Amino acid sequence: MSSSNFKETFKSVGAAFFGVQSNKNRERDFTQGKLSHFIIAGIIAVVVFIAALIAIVNLVLPG
Repeated sequence: MSSSNFKETFKSVGAAFFGVQSNKNRERDFTQGKLSHFIIAGIIAVVVFIAALIAIVNLVLPG
């Protein structure tokens, strides 16, 4: 797994996660991307998102 290729995949997953993925990048992902890279990046993004939500809730709610 090349670092720059995975970095591009992670950027694409992040853009798609927030709903701002361009059509050009989406088409590139479907033609050149590896499914395994998208699965790994998606799992990482979801875990980070859930951890951030838990941290925010713990900061806002009293002990």
